[in-house]
Formats: sequence, structure tokens, C-alpha cells
Amino acid sequence: MSISTSAAGLDISGKHKLSGLDHLRAFAIVFVFLFHYQFYGHPEWENKIGSFGWTGVDLFFVLSGFLIAGQLFSTIAQGKSIAIKEFFIKRFFRIIPPYLVVIALYAFVPYLREREHFAALWKYLTFTLNFGLDLHQTGTFTHAWSLCVEEQFYLILPLTFWLFNYLKAGKKAIYLIAALFIGGFVIRYVGWQYFIEPQFSGDGIGAVWNEFIYYPTYNRLDGLLIGVSIAGIYTFYPHIKAKAGKYSHVLILTGFTILIVSYFVASPQATFSTTMWGFPLISVGYGLVVAAVVSPGNILYKLRSTITTQIATLSYGIYLIHKLMIHLTQNLLSAAGMDKNSNLMMLCCIISSVAGALVLRHVVEKPSLKLRDKVLLKWQGGQSLKRGGGILMQENRF
Repeated sequence: MSISTSAAGLDISGKHKLSGLDHLRAFAIVFVFLFHYQFYGHPEWENKIGSFGWTGVDLFFVLSGFLIAGQLFSTIAQGKSIAIKEFFIKRFFRIIPPYLVVIALYAFVPYLREREHFAALWKYLTFTLNFGLDLHQTGTFTHAWSLCVEEQFYLILPLTFWLFNYLKAGKKAIYLIAALFIGGFVIRYVGWQYFIEPQFSGDGIGAVWNEFIYYPTYNRLDGLLIGVSIAGIYTFYPHIKAKAGKYSHVLILTGFTILIVSYFVASPQATFSTTMWGFPLISVGYGLVVAAVVSPGNILYKLRSTITTQIATLSYGIYLIHKLMIHLTQNLLSAAGMDKNSNLMMLCCIISSVAGALVLRHVVEKPSLKLRDKVLLKWQGGQSLKRGGGILMQENRF
């Protein structure tokens, strides 16, 4: 959910972490945490800061689109083959093991559930929770909806690359991105007219809006598409990347300005303006910020921070486990006499969420990544033997 520049444009190899992206990851997870914390005991001031925190997920979408597509585009620009099997192996061992551990905790220890009504296990395991997610029926681990969107993206993107390569579509792929972006407006408008408008004056409209507008993947492609577009432009049009680098501070200020505008457009959340204009505005705003911070001349590119690097490293674990830890911490400490709405309680919840993420990181994530490296080494060794024996398994060239 880390880049060197070359003459070909943008090369995202994973060997070099950009500080700017770490700052954004850290900001995104803090923003999401503040948003979700509103649904538990919390200090009154927290509402003013956390109300727009739901957009932290949109920033994660932009980052995912930029990083994943950037890695694939970089390989294309270098004239190399993309190993789809290797891509999926890396994604599996990075995402799935800690996710399964958290699901197991929710499934087998009901006391840890922050709300009633755990969804059918198969919805979590198949990453389809975000379709038909009714908050009246499912209240626990609902933030897994965004992981569903990303996993579906990880599945579709490389296969789409393969298809365009097979059809020799070349730069015509940009038309698909444009069509999907425009199609998002149409789909959200239809969804609003058929599912939201008839019930808009009724109770529980927020849950209905979440189910039919906020959660489904086809309504939330804006951030991913913006990220993919930036990666493609920076890879194949280095002159545009160079010009953007000269004006990175203008880009980032423009991005912040758009985000401020989007705050007013998308507040309150479950409205027609959010549905039609809020999502794309937020994605464009965060996209311009991402485009700016990967430029060497930008202040956030140069700024080094151990704190944001560590938070960024733990961001996935924090996202997975923070609701569980908030619920558990508040239950235990309130039973001991601590006020759920106090600043001290909030501090304890932050500490426990980070601690839980650290446990996931060292007990699950790191061993999984080591296993991934062994699997890749064994697979790549097998591929080398096949090449040596004259049985070269051709990878699809994108």
C-alpha cells in the first residue's frame, strides 16, 4: 500500500521508498482512525477533525492505483515481461495472511466484535462484502469493504493489461480509463435515482446510501483510476513529469484547494452532491497531492520523518485491527472506571491500536513476507531451469 526516476519516466521498483508517499500513508491512516473513532466514546473536539476522515480511504485508493500500476508500467517501459503469477504471489503474501488472522479473531472470539451481526464468513473470504453491505444487518469489520475494492482492483488490473497487450491496444488504453471515469458519474446517478431518491426522506437513509452508493466497487473507481492515470503519464510522458516537478508546489496547493472545496461539496456525506461530485473531486485533489510529492523538488519528497515512516509501515495492520482494539480497550478501561469520552481513553486506544498492528507486523506480516521470498525464489529457480532446458515459459508482454 514504496521509486526511482529514470529517463523512461517513472520507475516504481519497491527498492526505494519515497518519503512523500510515507507521509501520505501516515496521514491517510490517522484520518481514517479519527473518522471511525467518532462511532465510539470520544472527546467532543474529535468530531470537528474526524468528520471528513472517511476520505482517507480515497487517498489509499489513489496511492494503490499509483503504486501498483506504476510497477506494471515501469516494467513495460523497460521492455520487460510482466509475470502475472509473480504479481499475484506478492499480493497474496502481502495482504492475505494478516487479513485472515483478523477474520479468525472476529469469527472465533465474539467478545472482540465492535458491533453485532458478523457477516457471512464467505463474504469476507471472497472479498465481496462491499456488495449488499447493509449496516442494519452487518456491523462488525465493515471497514473490510475497502479491502474488497482493492483486491478486486488487484485482480482486474493485470488481467486488463494482458488483454490490451493481446489486442495490441497500446496507448488506446487511456480511452478505457476515461470511459470508466465518466461511467462512474452515470452509474452513481442511476443508483441515486433508483435506490436513494425514493427513500431519501425516510429514516436510516445513511445506511441505504452506504449500501448502494458508498461501498460498491463500481461507484468507487475514481481514486484508483486517478492513481493509475498519474502512474501512466509519469512513466510514458517524462516531459510532463519534469514539468510537474518544476511546479510541484503549485500542484500540491491546487490539490489542497480542491480538497477544501470537496469538504463543502461532500458535507453532509449522504447527499446527491457527494454522490455525483464529491467522490471525483476528492480523488482529483488527492491525486494532485500524490503527483506533487513524488517530485524530487517538493518539500514533502525531501522531508524525512521516522515517525511517519513507522506509521506508514504499520498502516495496513492499523487499518485491519483498529476497530477491534478501540472496542476492546474501551470496554476494559471503562470497566476500571475510565471515562470513554476522555482524551486519556482516546490516547489509550491509539496506543493499543498501534500495539496490535505491531504484533501483526512481527508475528504475521514479516514471516509471511519471508515465506513469499522463498516461494518466489523457488518459482524463479524453476523458471530458470525451464529456460535452460529449452522449455521457456513465455510471459505475456504488456
